[in-house]
Amino acid sequence: MTIYSLYIYDRHCNCVYYQDWHRSKRPRTAVEGGLLPAVSAAVYPKLEDPTPDAAGSRYGTPRNTLTSATGVVVAVNEDAPRTPLPPPRANSPPVQQQQQQSQQQSQSSATLTFDEEAKLVYGVVLSLRNLVRKLSGRDEQFVNYTTSTYKLHLYETLSGYKFVILSDPKADSLRFVLRQIYAGPFIEYVVRNPLVQMDSREQGIDNEFFRLSTDRMIRGLTVFE
Repeated sequence: MTIYSLYIYDRHCNCVYYQDWHRSKRPRTAVEGGLLPAVSAAVYPKLEDPTPDAAGSRYGTPRNTLTSATGVVVAVNEDAPRTPLPPPRANSPPVQQQQQQSQQQSQSSATLTFDEEAKLVYGVVLSLRNLVRKLSGRDEQFVNYTTSTYKLHLYETLSGYKFVILSDPKADSLRFVLRQIYAGPFIEYVVRNPLVQMDSREQGIDNEFFRLSTDRMIRGLTVFE
């Protein structure tokens, strides 16, 4: 059993955070303008050479974060470069090179861009949540569903944030894990951070401490093996 990926959506239906671990198929880079900045460096369109602003920074929004314990402003890491696909071997015959290229093109065309994938995940969650409420009343909550290849878990906060995690179909309910992420790292490094805009439609959760804390929490679970 294992955990595949984590999505966080805000009250405006925007994906504000993404992180993955054991995905066999990597999502394609989102189209320009289809994803908020700082959601994930792995899927956000890479800018070639952004123009420095008046303060000398190459980013239009602040990329610093505030530690709650010491109050020291710490700069976060830059966007990690993505490794391109390896070129075909030099000693490969022309037919084999063409087959490799065609396989790469077919895999690229078969995979959705990340912004499309995030919209589909949110659409499934919203549809099933509304269906459960209509059939069972407002006292019942949609918490997870299982397919032959994955299991989706949902935790929704009172403020409208939706935490979604995809895991192995044999995994038990991970709703308590999502609640721990919200009550722990999310409250500590996002809600209580004055540099993070909680009600903004312009940027995702740009906080390295939150990402590292979430990664450490997920890797510590027994289901992560």
